[in-house]
Amino acid sequence: MSGQKAEAPKKKKPRYLELADEIREEVLRGDYPDAGDFPTESVLCKKFGVSRFTVREALRKLTAEGLIARRRGSGTIVQPATARAGALHQPLSNVGEIMQYARDTTISFKKLPPQAIPVKIAEQIGITTKAEWFVFHGKRLKPDRKRPIAVTVAWINPELADSVERIDVDGATLFGQIEEYADVTVNRVTQDIQAIAATKNFAGDLGLEEGDPILRILRCFFDENDRLLEISASYHPGDRFVYSMHIEVD
Repeated sequence: MSGQKAEAPKKKKPRYLELADEIREEVLRGDYPDAGDFPTESVLCKKFGVSRFTVREALRKLTAEGLIARRRGSGTIVQPATARAGALHQPLSNVGEIMQYARDTTISFKKLPPQAIPVKIAEQIGITTKAEWFVFHGKRLKPDRKRPIAVTVAWINPELADSVERIDVDGATLFGQIEEYADVTVNRVTQDIQAIAATKNFAGDLGLEEGDPILRILRCFFDENDRLLEISASYHPGDRFVYSMHIEVD
């Protein structure tokens, strides 16, 4: 029909990213539960019909996410699961391990109307912007448990409007989707952990009483040009979250 513009063809995802998605799905499904189970590069090349370069790039991405570790002499291993027992165990030794936060849990976001960054949040992270950012709100759940592990509010930079339109609210981490759709790389993450009193809204979402202590984890995701891409605030009841770090001594 005349007067209608043809839709622009969607940019095809590079093969190594497709392969990373396929391997990630296998890992999260539990296909490689024991050390030594993870296939070699040669096996992956044959299984997926791809070159060794493609396999290495896919594994490099999954290593950067913290999902796997590659060790000389012992091959590739799957990093330990982050969710054990009734609480969510969140390790952090590199930026990529934040991706494991989604392992064994699910979250479905709702996209809310754009809004300015709350004053207290803006002051804590040291930004002074009056622009309205895109807002997402979600509850993180563990299978077979009714009470959420966390409530998360995320604000995404208004400069990323085109990418935000493509976000799958039931998909992978928001910052992971931003990396893909905006063709950027999360290069730096800052994190503040603070105990606060639950407001009425968060208490209701988490099944607590107003004023109960909760843990707020405030993260800022920056790209390679140090542009702030996303701010996320996750609110955790103390009995449903354990935060762990490992520090190697030189």
